[in-house]
Parts: sequence; C-alpha cells; structure tokens
Amino acid sequence: MSRFALITQDPDFDHRVRLATAGLPGSIQVFHANFLPSSIDDVFDQLVGEPLEVLVLGPDLRAEDVVNFAAAVDVRFPHVSIAYAAEPTGDLVAAAMRSGIREFIDPTATADALRARLEDAAAAATYRLSAGPALDAAPTGQGRGRVIAVMSPKGGVGKTTIATNIAVGLARSAPMSVVIVDLDLQFGDVASGLMLDPERSVLDAVNGPKDSLSLKTYLAHHSTDLYALCAPRNPADAERITADQVGELVGRLASEFQYVVVDTSPGLGDHVLAVLDEASDAVWVCGMDIPSVRGLKTGFEVLSELHLLPEHRHLVLNMADKRSGLSIQDVEATLGLPVDVVLARSRVLPMATNRGVPALQDGPRDRTVKALERLVERFKPTWSESNRRAVHKRVVFQ
Repeated sequence: MSRFALITQDPDFDHRVRLATAGLPGSIQVFHANFLPSSIDDVFDQLVGEPLEVLVLGPDLRAEDVVNFAAAVDVRFPHVSIAYAAEPTGDLVAAAMRSGIREFIDPTATADALRARLEDAAAAATYRLSAGPALDAAPTGQGRGRVIAVMSPKGGVGKTTIATNIAVGLARSAPMSVVIVDLDLQFGDVASGLMLDPERSVLDAVNGPKDSLSLKTYLAHHSTDLYALCAPRNPADAERITADQVGELVGRLASEFQYVVVDTSPGLGDHVLAVLDEASDAVWVCGMDIPSVRGLKTGFEVLSELHLLPEHRHLVLNMADKRSGLSIQDVEATLGLPVDVVLARSRVLPMATNRGVPALQDGPRDRTVKALERLVERFKPTWSESNRRAVHKRVVFQ
C-alpha cells in the first residue's frame, strides 16, 4: 500500500493533495506547518500505518530548509520519494539533486495532475525499497539501480537515438532518477541529441573526487528531469580513460540513480566490456541489413563465451522496412533470438534527432513513437515477462 505524508500550511495545496491521494491506495498523514523541524525524527516518529513512500513538501516551505531536510531523509530513508512543490530553477535543481529530492511538483497543479505524479513517485519508492537491502540492516545504504547498456557491433544503426529516447521515457515516471552516460568517448552524440552544452564530461568524472556529492556536479540537467554525463569534446581524451575507470563510474552512478542508461561505442572494445560487466540490461540495436545482423550474431557469440551477457536482453530492430529484402523472420532465424521491439522506418526519429529533441519528449504520435514507448515499459517495475507476447506482435509495414 502506498503511504504518503504532507507538510504544509497552505490550505489550497493541502486540499488538492488530499483529493489526489484519495484515488490512490494507502493513506495520507498531514502535518500543518509552514516550517520544517531541525530533526527528521520530529516527523518520522509520528508516522503511523504503512511504511512511508512519498513525502510531499509544500510550496510555503523555505527552499533552503527543504534541501537540508531532504538530505537528512535521504541518508536515513533512501527509498522515500521526496516531492517538493516549487518551480525547478537551475540553482534549486542542482541543490535538489545533491540532497535527494526526486520530484518537483507544480504548486498550482490540479488534483488529477498531482495524482499522476504522486503515483509515479510511490512506484519509484517501491522499486528502490525492493531493490535495496533491508533498512534495519543498512540504514544508510542504497539499492543498486538498473544499468541499461545500449549497444551494437556496427555503427549507424540509431543507437544514440534509441538511448536518448529510453532515458527521456524513463524520466517521465522517475524524474531526477535517470542518468544517461555517453561512453562513445571519441564521437559521442548524446549532448547534441539532447541539445545540451555541458561544461564537464566523463573525463572529469573519472578523474575527480569519488564521493557522491562531487559526482553529481559533473552531470548536466535536461529539461525532462533527467541527467546526462557526456563524452569529452576532444576525441583524443578517450585515450585518457581506462576500462577500469569506466566500470567504477557506472557502478557509482548505479548506487545513486534508479536508472543508468549507457550509450556505448560501436564494437566490443574494453570500455564496452567494462559496461557490460556492470549492466543488468543490454539493448541490442540491429539494422535491417545483412552486415548489421551478422555483426550482432558474432557479438552474441563472443560475449557468450566471455560470460558477459547481461541478465535481461532486449533486441531492437531499427529502421525496419519490407523493401530491404529481409523480413523480421529472416533476422530472427539468423540470430536464433526473437526480436523484442520493431521500429519501422520513419521520418519522425531522424527529424527529432536533427532538432535535438527526442521523439518521446514531444514527438508526434506515430507507430515508431509507440514502439519506443513499449521499449521503455520493459524497464519499469511493472514489467513482467508475461508481456513478451504482446511486445512480439509483428508490425504491418505500409
């Protein structure tokens, strides 16, 4: 059962939050105050009923107090989703990211809009609680997030486009809990794909201090409430980053974020193998051409011998077109594996990529966008393998 707590003295916001939670499982406990206590125990010792999952902090609370209070909650109860009703300005977002605030809420949002945000926050809290160790055993520990490696032995198959859309799609349900990492260290395009101009890169992150507070300062914030760690600007800097540093970096990010989406470089170099050693999921992107399919088959065989195939596999056939001379069945027969998601050839994805706005951010509703949404669903806590049959429905090409 979802469990909510609200701290506010704003009667209108209080009323809307109560209406929102009335349609959700679990109960809400409200503390009427326009200030936060010096100790989180003054709140948590008064909670009754189900375990707390979502703590909502009202718009009448001082931002500085909220940041300090949230940091204390994050240390003791890292699974709790903290939602703050405030306008997410640049400075506030950076402070919130460091303190553990996982959700910003529009102070004027309707009850229906609040319900959707709080439901997502509760689902994220449930995931973190189930993924991590028991709180009594490790009160300051955190669970490990899901590491999603997006990869292909061949370049030019739309890997970065798919990676950025996965990150944007996951950020809808887990805002401020998703980071995308560009590990195509020489020619990475995540920054341009998200229209970002980051000040720092992977090179800074692997050479900087190892504490979590410093790590988060290397991330760029995107308007969809996800974070990005981009490739170095100078391709020569790739030589200054070792595979061991890559593996350590991905592991550190997984301890801080619910989802770590990694856009890898083409091929199976040392950096890619280091990512796979940390990954829970691999999204294999294959084009509808013989070199791409054969390259992927060889890649599977090599990684199987090295015992580096992640637990969860998601095979994406991109730019599918019946005029290519191959069918989906041909691809599956060659690989000996089912295709999980088919992205038909479409004008939407290239146009969105050229604009620097991923299709799942504000793209038109076409079959390719819907297929991307189905791909994103595979990584959410509600996904189960029973959904596989629905995902494997064939696309009828026009």
